[in-house]
Amino acid sequence: MTTTDSRELNPLKGKKVELDQSLTVAVVGAAGKMGTRVSNNLNLTDATIHYCESSPAGIERVEALGRAVSDIDEVAGESDVVILAVPDVVLGKVSEQVVPKMKDGSVLLTLDPAAAYAGLLATKDGVLQACAHPAHPSVFLERTTPEEWADTFGGIAAPQEVVAALEGEEEADGSDGERAAAKKRVEDVIRAIYAPVIDVHWVSVKQLAQLEPTLVETTGCMIGQFLKDSMDYAINEQGIPEDAVKAIFYGHIFISLTNALRGSNPFSDACLLAMDYGRESIIREDWQKIWKDSELDSVIAKMLKIDAVKR
Repeated sequence: MTTTDSRELNPLKGKKVELDQSLTVAVVGAAGKMGTRVSNNLNLTDATIHYCESSPAGIERVEALGRAVSDIDEVAGESDVVILAVPDVVLGKVSEQVVPKMKDGSVLLTLDPAAAYAGLLATKDGVLQACAHPAHPSVFLERTTPEEWADTFGGIAAPQEVVAALEGEEEADGSDGERAAAKKRVEDVIRAIYAPVIDVHWVSVKQLAQLEPTLVETTGCMIGQFLKDSMDYAINEQGIPEDAVKAIFYGHIFISLTNALRGSNPFSDACLLAMDYGRESIIREDWQKIWKDSELDSVIAKMLKIDAVKR
């Protein structure tokens, strides 16, 4: 019998995440896709939130939600946490504008590790850098309501976990009280912007970059799209009825994941032979090279559209 992970039992259902009223948070790029998501959740807290946008269209979208738009140049110096919810390719440029104005003890929070790992973010003594990326609701999460099923991305109804990194965490000895307090503040903000959150897992910046993109995008997302490509080939090239293809494929995708990742049931002997054929036909023998530092540097440089990472 397989035991269910207690973190998958939706322990946060119906709970509202609170932030200290004394906390001040600024969201740069508040009208973007991620900026709107995190702003929607922050808007439910009691903290002081500044929604920052520079483009006329972005300002209009923020104001249409009934939120006042702030100038980041005016509020960066009073904010405890500044969230850069902007595209990866402009994170460096935006950080150069914001970081010099931030106060001692504050935290610059980005939502993807690529720019931090590549060394593109502006730095300032007294300002910590953190990155937090949502894990999204697990495929094995126990969902009990239509709202939870509809929330595939997370941040609305379905609980998710978050993986985060704090600059220099791998070298820190944990004795710095100010650093510990800043980490606690930023974790509170992380739990609010991605709520409902089951847990926040702290790793190094490099480890977070290895998880995203190497494990998640290079491996998981690529395989997800490949599943779609193979399904489309069965329908469009082999002429198998679409309903039949989806019926057998969707069910077998789930049982394949639970068998492989959780050991729920053993694959049959015949299935194992077909899987071996699939590996030989589809997977390159040197696939593990994607975990090399040089390959990680290369793919992140491509994602950020730069010549090379600066680390």
